[in-house]
This record gives sequence, structure tokens and C-alpha cells, in this order.
Amino acid sequence: MITAASEYFHSDVILPFKKTEDIYVERIDYIKPKPIFSFFKFIFDKIFSIVALIILCIPMLIIAFGVKISSPGPVIYKQERLGLNGKKFNILKFRTMYLYAEKGGARWSLNDNDERVTKFGRFLRKTKMDEFPQFINVLKNDMSVIGPRPERECFYIEFEKYIHGFNQRMKVKPGIAGYAQVYGGLYLPPEKKILYDIEYIKNRTLWLDTKIIFKTVYAVIKGDKGE
Repeated sequence: MITAASEYFHSDVILPFKKTEDIYVERIDYIKPKPIFSFFKFIFDKIFSIVALIILCIPMLIIAFGVKISSPGPVIYKQERLGLNGKKFNILKFRTMYLYAEKGGARWSLNDNDERVTKFGRFLRKTKMDEFPQFINVLKNDMSVIGPRPERECFYIEFEKYIHGFNQRMKVKPGIAGYAQVYGGLYLPPEKKILYDIEYIKNRTLWLDTKIIFKTVYAVIKGDKGE
């Protein structure tokens, strides 16, 4: 059962940190076309996702059962995010929170102690297993395996108010794993996350994507949250 997250909260935005003074990040006015990189990245995304879904089909069934018996509600939910050039799509994830977790407003999750997360959900988040359904998003061409993590429109609106240039993250397709997460940390504040994302956008290569994949797998195995 897939349920839209928007059914569980209204449009208020709750941030766990104070807004800083206005920040102006580096502007990327022109992104050099990389047709060879783009072609092989597209092929890699499809092949990698198909293989991943085949390998993970049984673990995903077990996870689905665990989510179902751990708390009432759907196993998988969809949540609207913004992708390449602001295109809206529904990201798929295993549900890790209790129902009506965002009834008081859309909240930015900053740490593992979030009271809205179920016990089984904490395990899924720590191991990143809640992200497995996003390989379907990659096959649908909404996401890539590697790229800036997609955000919700309400957060883009809030962050752009004081982090001028934050929306530049949408110049490339969002990913399941990102440069900011493995080199900066899982819970980076947005004003730091955008710096890593811009670095990735400027220097993206197949070799860099490969390194991010290996560092992500290593971090998952060790249970790290990034450097």
C-alpha cells in the first residue's frame, strides 16, 4: 500500500535550527554539457537499479513485513519532491515514521533521536534500507543513483529566503546517494550542504560517482553518517 505523505500534514514548515544571516553561494550560470558522461550515467543508472532491485527483492519483502507489524500504516509512502529543473515527482520510501508524524507541519529531520521515527524505522534509517524503493524512481528517470538529495518544495522556498542560490541544486538530477552526504555528513545544515552540492555539480564525473557509491556502501556497512 502506497500512501501520499501529504495526507498526514498541513503546509506549515518547522525547522530545527535558526536561520542564519543572508548567505550568497557561488552562482553556476553555465553548466558545461557532458554528453558522454550523461549517456554512460543514464545507462549505468538503469542497469544498476535493475540489478539492485533483483538482488534486494527478498530483503525488501522482509523489510515490508517489518514495517507492517511494527506500527499501523502503509508500508511504502510517496512524498512530493523537486527534481531536475524543479520538476515535481513522488519519491518512494519505506515508511519509518508513525502516522500523522507531520500533522503539526512539515519538519526537517536533523538527527536519529527524532521522536516521530518508529523503532524499526530507526534501524532502517541507520542502515539506509528505507531508501531501497528509490531504485524505482531511478528507473522512472526521476532520480539518478548519484546526485544531490531531492528536497521538498516547501524547504526549497524556506532555504532560498536566506541561502540565495540554494535552488541551484536542481541544475542536475537528484540522487539516492550524494556527495554532500558522504563527504560532509548525513545531517548537514542546508547552508553547508549546498556548498558540497555545488562542488559536485561543477566536478561531476563517472569516477567521482563511482567513489561516492563505494564510500556510501562503506558508510552503510560501518554505520557512519559521513565524514
